[in-house]
Amino acid sequence: MVGDKTNPLLSTHKSSDSGLRILLHPLVLLTISDYITRYALRHREGPIVGALLGLQNGRNISLEHAFEAETTNGDRETAILHDSWFKDRLQQYKDVHKDPALELVGWFTTSPISGPQMQHVPIHQQIMHTYNESAILLAFHPAAVLGEVSVGGKLPLTIYETVYETEKNFGQSGEHADRSMQIDDHDESLDFKFRELPYSVETGEAEMISVDFVARGGGNATAVNSTTKEREKNQASQTPIAEGNGKEREKGAVKETNGVDGMSLLSTEDEELIASLTTRANAVKMLHSRIELLKAYLSQLPPSYLTTPSTSDLPNATSPSNPETQPQPSADHTEISHPILRSISALIARLPLLMPADVTSFEQESLAEKSDVSLVGLLGTLSNNVKDVKELGKKFAVVEHARQGSGRKGQGMAVGDEFYGGGGLGQSMGVTSMGDGSAL
Repeated sequence: MVGDKTNPLLSTHKSSDSGLRILLHPLVLLTISDYITRYALRHREGPIVGALLGLQNGRNISLEHAFEAETTNGDRETAILHDSWFKDRLQQYKDVHKDPALELVGWFTTSPISGPQMQHVPIHQQIMHTYNESAILLAFHPAAVLGEVSVGGKLPLTIYETVYETEKNFGQSGEHADRSMQIDDHDESLDFKFRELPYSVETGEAEMISVDFVARGGGNATAVNSTTKEREKNQASQTPIAEGNGKEREKGAVKETNGVDGMSLLSTEDEELIASLTTRANAVKMLHSRIELLKAYLSQLPPSYLTTPSTSDLPNATSPSNPETQPQPSADHTEISHPILRSISALIARLPLLMPADVTSFEQESLAEKSDVSLVGLLGTLSNNVKDVKELGKKFAVVEHARQGSGRKGQGMAVGDEFYGGGGLGQSMGVTSMGDGSAL
């Protein structure tokens, strides 16, 4: 990566020639993400700073653990590490991780996409002078997450190493001059610079458990606004208690306390299904973004790379043996990278291997499997319909039996009235009353 001209802290070299290879573990990413999230939700002030623990084996550096760090103000009112607190916390982590023995390999913070800023230099120099002279810097870019600047599934972070470049020292002053070191009273000086390092993500078996847990928990995650939550709590506190017996009041209180209906909770099968579908959807989105990235790269190549002219038409065709005839990219075209072009060509050459030899048989087999799946779905629907009809028949039989029972009862009463002449039982038996109230 060519250093940004607007950022004097970035190196002007294209890429790192130190041979360092960074292996980034997902546990570090989860720790940084959790720290930044808690920092933002608690509205804390000050820089986001943390330490990176790992192993350095030759030119390979693995970043395995991370923890947040406490800062304080230095001599120039700049943020630096709290030395005593940081030493105690670092020693605690070293006591825990003894096999293998981890050491401080760098630190992390947040920065713009343009790169580290001047406020990051004091902390980096403190770590280099006290703990590790070859410490690396992991810069997380929040703007890449919020603004969706990241393309092609690239992580919103950059890892830098420290280099000292020789530059002409003409009238330097201020903080930039403090980072320079005179050599034999000449105008040349060594300037403190950051240079980007390539990295790759490495995952262990233990880390896959935590990653899988986070992926499953994301299926039920719901963003709740704090103001909305407080408003609902106030409404719940102002709601009068429902009248009724003790069980009803207790049930209503439990429901208000939980704030979530029991029917809205997902079962374990639903959570697994959502996690599986989310993983597949993310994989498809990443594949689509990578394809779009390749298409954008190929479309920005010079015109000579987008056509396939014959050698007879172009006698002085470009070739690797003739570098003078190589087309030079203009400002409107992407820089030519032959390794990337060869990788794309190899990928395209492997695509026919993914297709079956007999396409007709493959299509027939796919159609047969699709038909079987549809048939099983229709059988399931038919079984559900039969079950519903059976339940409906049972309910109809109950209603019909109740109707017949009420009809028989009414018919019996009518027959009794007709038998006794409609005058009642006492009248039909000839019962009369005397004047003195006695009955015969």
